[in-house]
Amino acid sequence: MTQSSTLSVALELADFPLQTFDTIRYGDTDRQGHVNNAVFASFLETGRVMFLYNPEDPLLEPNAAFVIAGLQLNFLAELHWPGRIDIGTGIVKIGNSSLTLIQGLFQQGLCVARAETIIVQMNETTRRSQPLSPVSKQRLQSLLID
Repeated sequence: MTQSSTLSVALELADFPLQTFDTIRYGDTDRQGHVNNAVFASFLETGRVMFLYNPEDPLLEPNAAFVIAGLQLNFLAELHWPGRIDIGTGIVKIGNSSLTLIQGLFQQGLCVARAETIIVQMNETTRRSQPLSPVSKQRLQSLLID
């Protein structure tokens, strides 16, 4: 799947190798009665953190952090309270020090948003990109979406 086409491909929740969920809170709504668009980014973060910072299967090198270098978010439908938001996450590209994620947000099976996020591993001392380890790259390979 090429990077430019990832957001145009219709994916179902089951197509994502990583799946989690979050709870839609009343406080997430805006004056129009639907979930505020800024909250969508928080739901995407829930999906990313589940594997980027998994203490049982660490991806980070010592003295490193993951930072977002780019985020493209497409809103496809309104999201309403109360309820649950299902979050699908997969990888579409692995670089030397970066990875590109594709994510989908789903409410009751309907895809309400799709996002593509570029994440870079950064050295916390130099504040510059730091290569992913071969072990991390191998782990990430298992999360690729074809």
